[in-house]
Amino acid sequence: MVQKIIIICGPTCTGKTAVGVELAKKFHGEIVSADSQQVWRGFDVGTAKPARDERAAVPHHLIDIANPSERFDAAQFVSLADSAIADIVSRGRVPFVVGGTGMYIRMLLHGVCDAPPRDDDVRVELEAEIAERGLPALHARLAEVDPKTAQAISPNDRTRIVRALEIYALTGEAPSELRSAHGFLERRYAALKIGINMPRETLYERINHRCERMIAEGLVVEVKLLLGKHGPGVQPFSAVGYKEILSHVGGSLDLAETVELMKQSTRRFAKRQLTWFRADPEIRWHAPDDIKAITTDILNFLQSLPSS
Repeated sequence: MVQKIIIICGPTCTGKTAVGVELAKKFHGEIVSADSQQVWRGFDVGTAKPARDERAAVPHHLIDIANPSERFDAAQFVSLADSAIADIVSRGRVPFVVGGTGMYIRMLLHGVCDAPPRDDDVRVELEAEIAERGLPALHARLAEVDPKTAQAISPNDRTRIVRALEIYALTGEAPSELRSAHGFLERRYAALKIGINMPRETLYERINHRCERMIAEGLVVEVKLLLGKHGPGVQPFSAVGYKEILSHVGGSLDLAETVELMKQSTRRFAKRQLTWFRADPEIRWHAPDDIKAITTDILNFLQSLPSS
């Protein structure tokens, strides 16, 4: 039988962590993080990792598991998440997968997408094109060959733009088409998908407040320390928030400009996340304070599906 898991997903700043902790406590569960940025050791303030009291209240897995100098991808996430889920189930507890990285969640449910491996020759060509024409030009080209993927990727996300165009160059197929076919593969888990969202105005207010709070909690100091330790080229520095602070530390922006850019980038990121998750008709959407209704959904799910 297929193992059952509960997924708490949605855009950033909607309160997924708090909802996940409250529900995991109710159902004797543990949390497997599905956040691609919280895996990095030392990158704490800018990734909004769960607070100490939240992590003390409920065991969390897949946080602080990767060194910034390493590469980390969805395939590694799936392998580690599988192990964590098996461990949680072996102890008679309920796995809650909580996070906003849609690709991680999709691959956890369906397996790693059958995309071609990295090709250094293609990447050299793409990097040369970036040097000559700029990253926005490559994002525009991606929009021509695969509008769906381009819409889901920030024009500043060098890693994902290069990977998407690399897949297209090697297969002749749009990455979104590969993902679509991948979605019809047999399920690896039986999942109840709970989406957390709120009115846009409220979400944007929360995003703005979080960005200001990150600055107050020492994000600039954190970036300076991490920059001195790892240099600017490590993977987690490409994340929203960190790349804006890097520009500030490098002297390109003053702090006020940086904070406003952080807010804008985070709002755009949340919009892309919401576009991704709204494409999934299986997600049951709730407000973060709708714990009673979510609890009912979970009870029905656990009672209707046999354990493995």
